[in-house]
Amino acid sequence: MRILGIDPGSRLTGVGIIDIQGDRTIPVYHGVIKAGTGEFTERLGIIFNGICELISEYHPDEAAVETVFVSHNAASAIKLGQARGAAVCAVIDGGVPVAEDSPRSVKQAIVGRGGADKTQVQHMIRILLGLSDSPQEDAADALAVALCHHHTQSTLNRMSGLQG
Repeated sequence: MRILGIDPGSRLTGVGIIDIQGDRTIPVYHGVIKAGTGEFTERLGIIFNGICELISEYHPDEAAVETVFVSHNAASAIKLGQARGAAVCAVIDGGVPVAEDSPRSVKQAIVGRGGADKTQVQHMIRILLGLSDSPQEDAADALAVALCHHHTQSTLNRMSGLQG
């Protein structure tokens, strides 16, 4: 099972890919799609194309995208939502099933508290995946989204087996 995790952003979109082999979780790829600061519609195209390229190269079985975190700035939330939409459309275009996870649930699954900061997520991702260095913040968040999705799906599968 190969899972693509996406942490959307209008300038930087974190991406992380993990393989699940039995009880082992293996990091495959992590990085950032740099959309830059140019025309907003062009940045959306960069995000869409970047995700499409990753899907074409790595062939994930599933994808998970972090939902929009709404703070005090509505304009930023709208841009983030559009960046997220570009990423989701790329995943759908690639024929990959996509799930959604909230930032709070991702942090809860990885760090143990929903209010964890980015450095705590980076640290735990480095430990959980056996990485020699902490990934860049957005890439660590994307790997966390992929891991959270795997943990959620595993729990749901175990629960459905108990009910059947």
